[in-house]
Amino acid sequence: MRRSALSKTVLSPALAVLLAGCGGSKADPKAEAPPPVTVEREQDANLVTVEHPERFPLVMAVEYISTSQLVTTGAISPDVSRTVPVISLAAGRVVGVYARLGDTVTKGQLLLRVQSADISAAFSDYRKALADEQLARTQLERSRLLYDKGAISLNDLQVTQDSAEKAKVDVENTTERLRVLGGNLEHPAAVVDIRAPASGVITDQQVTNAGGVAGLSSPNPFTIADLSNVWILCDVYENDLANVHVGEMAEIRLNAYPDKVFSGRISNVAPVLDPALRTAKVRVEVHNPGLMRIGMFVTATFHGQKKDLRAAVPASAILHLHDRDWVYVTAGVKRFRRVEVVAGRILPDKTQEVISGIKPGQQVVANALVLQNTVEQ
Repeated sequence: MRRSALSKTVLSPALAVLLAGCGGSKADPKAEAPPPVTVEREQDANLVTVEHPERFPLVMAVEYISTSQLVTTGAISPDVSRTVPVISLAAGRVVGVYARLGDTVTKGQLLLRVQSADISAAFSDYRKALADEQLARTQLERSRLLYDKGAISLNDLQVTQDSAEKAKVDVENTTERLRVLGGNLEHPAAVVDIRAPASGVITDQQVTNAGGVAGLSSPNPFTIADLSNVWILCDVYENDLANVHVGEMAEIRLNAYPDKVFSGRISNVAPVLDPALRTAKVRVEVHNPGLMRIGMFVTATFHGQKKDLRAAVPASAILHLHDRDWVYVTAGVKRFRRVEVVAGRILPDKTQEVISGIKPGQQVVANALVLQNTVEQ
């Protein structure tokens, strides 16, 4: 009986807890559930809302047929085939210079005078040859007369004829030598006149008054270049040579006159690359209207043969922000979306090419900078 009382004493607390749980009110699941999760969406920085969208007029992107192009730099050089050196075969001392570097000269114009011992020697030889020829001709006439009378043999007559022929050759040789040296047979003098062999501009001068001229062994006194047509020599990198072909046209812009556009034809692509720069010289022949000067820097644009259809918008419609290009397009009532694009070159009619990002026919804000400033205020 004591054991039974002890069991009741031990089990009573457990039974009390069990009875309390069973007899209590039922718990509410909604009250005990965790609170719902709220997702906060980050605001789209490219989507803007304005109160007066009529202040930002829209324009439509138009179609533009674009060709691949390569822009390089170059310099103006004279056409080698139109460049003529002025030389003096007669060595001597300069006694007069009648043209200077940069002058425009015409063919036959007097450039300088040289006092030369070569001319004096040539005239001396010419006079001796004339005297010898006169004597040989006289002896030939006498020999013919004597031969007709039987006073000399045929051999003597033939010797005299040979001497006359040699004297004639000596006169021809000395005459030609005088002409090559620049002497005038009608006015024998020790001074030779050096005249312009062609019309053009003097692009190099290596002679001064009282200077010396050593003939072909010295630098040319002058160099004359016809600048009516010039060469544009451009450096094109090895990776871009596939876009350049002989016979194609190129657009030339002078750094001194950026608003003027000239047209030239590619006449040569150098077969040898610069080993240090990995570039090849591309030669473009251009007609010179008078503005081009030797050594001027130019920008040459080569157009490829492949054509692509792209969009074109006013240049003001493109916003340059954070080293990127953007345009604003409509995105609902009073809303605009900023769209990233890849802008191309500026076109002549104050529009700009859009390589990617929008298509022809889409409407964009005409002045993206005004809208951007309004949003930032």
